[in-house]
Amino acid sequence: MRNKVLFCTMALVLSICVAVAFSQTLSPQEQLGKFLFFDNNLSDPAGQSCASCHAPEVGWTGPDQAINAAGAVYEGAVTGRFGNRKPPASAYAGDSPILYNDGTKWVGGMFWDGRATGWHLGDPLAEQAQGPFLNPLEQNNASPQVVIEKVLLSNYADQFLDVCTDSNAYYDCIGRSIAAYERSAEVSPFTSKYDYWLKGQAKLTGQEQLGLNLFNGRGKCANCHVAPLFTDFTYDNLGVPRNQSNPFYNEPDWNPAGEDWIDPGLGGFLKAAGYTEAEWGPEWGKHKVPSLRNVDLRPFKKFVKAYGHNGYFKSLEEIVHFYNTRDVPGADWPDPEVAQNVNTTEMGNLGLNHGEELAIVAFLRTLSDGYEAKRLNR
Repeated sequence: MRNKVLFCTMALVLSICVAVAFSQTLSPQEQLGKFLFFDNNLSDPAGQSCASCHAPEVGWTGPDQAINAAGAVYEGAVTGRFGNRKPPASAYAGDSPILYNDGTKWVGGMFWDGRATGWHLGDPLAEQAQGPFLNPLEQNNASPQVVIEKVLLSNYADQFLDVCTDSNAYYDCIGRSIAAYERSAEVSPFTSKYDYWLKGQAKLTGQEQLGLNLFNGRGKCANCHVAPLFTDFTYDNLGVPRNQSNPFYNEPDWNPAGEDWIDPGLGGFLKAAGYTEAEWGPEWGKHKVPSLRNVDLRPFKKFVKAYGHNGYFKSLEEIVHFYNTRDVPGADWPDPEVAQNVNTTEMGNLGLNHGEELAIVAFLRTLSDGYEAKRLNR
């Protein structure tokens, strides 16, 4: 436990340092959200903050490369308890609409499975921010009131009371404040090389330009990863293989299925919410299309990040190669975790050569924030 607290403390300090480097003027609500986001006292036992799994130096996702290189799922506040999915990025998520079905597909919501629908608060991001506090596999608080009481005892309690003036809606205000911070220019600043290129203030290399052309063309990436946020907030089953290192397979108290467990994604949420099989069946195994912004942001070049809802892929090169060759005879990819509803029309056999795959990776690397800071430091 001592090592875990030490790691959390070091990660918190590093996260705050990086956040300061990109700091912007925050509104009172955004500043409150920042206090809440980095507060590692808001778990039971203390030691885990939002930033423990969503750190700025790695694009607001998992900051431990040893975890990323294996199961990719982070341990909760209680030692030995693990969730079932890798942490998604908490940046660039503020425009996700309230979950709805447009007649052909589901759009919006938050979490990989869309269960933070926005149906209660009218804001999926705020509902998502409330979830981990009460999840026994994450921050493990017994109730919203427990979280509220911890905030009222914090050194930013006065700021909380200034922003959250309705005592009957304190927990909703906590969620909304974290969402406000995640929407702020400190978390979602649009400061990548791609953004400066759009403004005519940077030039893409030949490889990056080719990657952009392929991204929008034969690679079919832009069919779902729509600029400027590089997501369309829909759900898809990419045919990602099981991550055999996922610690959730060995969670007997929380996963009675053990090794037989599969992640049903959006379909699982819809089934649990009472939808008919005609509604949840076509969504079985689908997960939310993530933003590709900061997909390559990392504290140093060889830092390992994980990709896919279960973190199966360990590099951009690997996941792009999967997109390109999943269905190519002889490619020898493992079977998908969920065989139903796999997208076979927009990926799987794109016919790209190795150089074209690398060009797409080069373009993806232009989506990392902090480009101007890097340029000024040259």
